[in-house]
Amino acid sequence: MPEAIIKIRRRPKVIIAGEENITGAENNVPLYDQHLHSHHSVDSKADPAQNVRHAIEIGLDGVTFTEHYDAHPSEWPVCIYDYDRIAQTVNALRTDYGDRIFIGHGIEICYQPAQEAQILEHLSTHAFDLVLLSVHWFDGRALHERDHWEGLTPEVATRRYLEAVLEAVGYVRQLKARGHDHFDILGHLDLVKRYTQRYFGTYDIASQADLVDAILRACLETDLIPEVNLSSLFQSLPEPMPADWVVRRYAELGGRAMTLGSDAHAPARVGHKLKEGAEMLKAQGIDYLAVFKQRQRSFVPL
Repeated sequence: MPEAIIKIRRRPKVIIAGEENITGAENNVPLYDQHLHSHHSVDSKADPAQNVRHAIEIGLDGVTFTEHYDAHPSEWPVCIYDYDRIAQTVNALRTDYGDRIFIGHGIEICYQPAQEAQILEHLSTHAFDLVLLSVHWFDGRALHERDHWEGLTPEVATRRYLEAVLEAVGYVRQLKARGHDHFDILGHLDLVKRYTQRYFGTYDIASQADLVDAILRACLETDLIPEVNLSSLFQSLPEPMPADWVVRRYAELGGRAMTLGSDAHAPARVGHKLKEGAEMLKAQGIDYLAVFKQRQRSFVPL
């Protein structure tokens, strides 16, 4: 295989080699952090320019801002998402730093099927480099709200959350059948463990391997790329989301590419553990990093 990026266009799905000037040489894999936030997200105060400067300092090849789009009725009134302001920021950063690093304009959509009309209208009328789908709610409960965990055990919550993730991937499949191809990446598929660890001091995804399998199979069937999210490594967990055994299972099922994201909300965390993440992907049988630009997917050999 030539040491070149392999570009896969979304429609039609044709493999074209050598169209980009980045390479995937062994032990020198181009690294893209495709999940990070700035002060354009309600839960971050990060200066976008500092995010980019830190990424350049640590040698990343690209970053993509995925600011929160939280459409739940209880969150939308305080969600500060503003597409035009974000686009202006990204364009300014590209002017200042675009000769040194790729800077992408993405979005992180919180799975809220009841708000379908609002979400699909926004995605249909705005341009992005990638669209990330994340599950932050299950059974009407927000993961980050401690009160929402009343009456739940870690085991029950984990299973219900993973059922919601499977539902979300199924929803993407239904949208595609209706002609809506809006989502590129499934974010942190086992995010629930970050909160069972935080609230109960325990996490266990392996006991729900049947649901994990179903999610991975559904991602393959739906052509939705799973993310390995590394933020858990600085939040009291010894493994990313998902862990290496899930990545290995995805490869066994036929998965060949995944994305990496720091989920950084502060500049110093941009690119955190990305190199180790890429090494783990390769060790577990994944062949490529998936990189999105203008919603065109490319594969970078590991």
